[in-house]
Amino acid sequence: MAKRKPEEQAAGSPAWMSTFSDLMNLLLCFFVLLFSMSSVDAQKFQEVAASLSSSFSILPSGGSAITDEGILVGSGASQLTELSTYYNNMGLNDEGEMDQTIDNAYQEVEQESLKESEQMAEQIEKALEAANVAAEVNVEATSRYVLLNMNGAILYDSGKAELKEEAISLLNSVADSIKQYDQNIISIEGHTDSNPIHTAQYPDNMVLSMYRAYSVFDYFVNTKGFDAATLTSTGRGESVPVASNATAEGRAQNRRVEIKIYNTYNS
Repeated sequence: MAKRKPEEQAAGSPAWMSTFSDLMNLLLCFFVLLFSMSSVDAQKFQEVAASLSSSFSILPSGGSAITDEGILVGSGASQLTELSTYYNNMGLNDEGEMDQTIDNAYQEVEQESLKESEQMAEQIEKALEAANVAAEVNVEATSRYVLLNMNGAILYDSGKAELKEEAISLLNSVADSIKQYDQNIISIEGHTDSNPIHTAQYPDNMVLSMYRAYSVFDYFVNTKGFDAATLTSTGRGESVPVASNATAEGRAQNRRVEIKIYNTYNS
């Protein structure tokens, strides 16, 4: 049988080159698409930089934050650092001091806060005078709160936290004088002198002061109807003396209960 002759190869390029050419065209279109997308992102970034410049005067006016390739160059490289510095030093001038405008605003708020505390203190003092107990309560005004100071000897027996009978009348008058500020934050603090105490119920002065403050808290909430959500009690022990513990007079001043009525600026 005669052998078949091999078919002659068609003229022109091989068939595989047509497929390869199509693949190269697709890859070229793909990378052109990626490049166009990256250019859009860079433009958006530049628009954000321009917006920050006009809003906060941080970026140089008219300066380009990025190149056409989307790379930070020149002063643009330091702009992000400047933005961070701006927020970290907000309110400070070039010397690192409080800006005069902000400082004036702060001082104005402090003055208004103190003015409110002084008005509160005046009303409380009038109520205490009307109840004939003003001599037993020291009233002071600060820019944050009004402070009522009561001597511990009037409220408790030595080494105890239960309210004395004669203390009830005083606490009634004090509660009535501050009840109108029940929605303000009111803090009751117990303080002792430095003489150590160690009993089964009160192992140290801190625990004793906590129980003394709580006895006033409990009376205000359960007897006088104060809101427990805005009333707190804490014990400070001997850590915040107002006089020297070296003398009997000083220790007597340190044994006290303080009531702080915070004004609306600090509540």
